[in-house]
Amino acid sequence: MTIFDMLGQSAILTVLGVSIVFGFLLIVVIVVSQFSWIFKSRKSKIEAAVTAAAPGPGTSPQVVAAISAAAIYAAAHEYRKSN
Repeated sequence: MTIFDMLGQSAILTVLGVSIVFGFLLIVVIVVSQFSWIFKSRKSKIEAAVTAAAPGPGTSPQVVAAISAAAIYAAAHEYRKSN
């Protein structure tokens, strides 16, 4: 086997290895993007529940804390019920 044959084989193996790694990384990016999209939509539902419990001008901090805790509990309960 000559040096040119070995260089040709090494080039083929290099291209094959880089292609496999690139393909795997592409799959990982797609999967992570999908999970991010799924969890972002669930997070926005929880944030909407917390925003709905925004305090008024004369509301005490204890009432705000109680309403926020109830909204978060309700959102967590809905999440657990659907999964």
